[in-house]
Amino acid sequence: MNRKVILYIAVSLDNYIARENGDVDWLIGDGSNPNMDNGYEDFYKTIDVVILGKSTYDQVIGWGEYPYKNCESYVYTRKEIKDNEYIKFINEDPRNLISKLKEKPGKDIWIVGGADIVDLFLKQDLIDEFIIATIPTILGSGIPLFKDSNMEIKLSLKESKIFDGIVQNHYIKKY
Repeated sequence: MNRKVILYIAVSLDNYIARENGDVDWLIGDGSNPNMDNGYEDFYKTIDVVILGKSTYDQVIGWGEYPYKNCESYVYTRKEIKDNEYIKFINEDPRNLISKLKEKPGKDIWIVGGADIVDLFLKQDLIDEFIIATIPTILGSGIPLFKDSNMEIKLSLKESKIFDGIVQNHYIKKY
């Protein structure tokens, strides 16, 4: 099995993943079909590793119990933090981490966020697929998904879905 590294994330219509203060209170559909399945549960069954940046991790922990307990979890941080039963805090080269993970059998690898982690993995050409849900909201400012990296990455559209006014596009990187 060839494990893939997948960025699965939501953005505003103007390409922000969070408000400038990191808030994601706007991550909802337009209310046209709020009970519609958005595919998250099906996606979650395809992964067994999550990779987060420290800010994203702090935000997720602030919502309550750690939601990815059944996954191997890595949090990138520059600080020395002791691992716990669910999370390995790391600062290793992403290429080394992905190489080690892809050598082992398992499911796909999810890049959860945020922008710094996405940028780091993009610059090392480590993301195989992009599943990006566009929320029907224009924020006007915030934290952009893609930093100004002057990179060009060719993608091929695998699938598009619409649920509750949200458009989710699934792209595969062209090689």
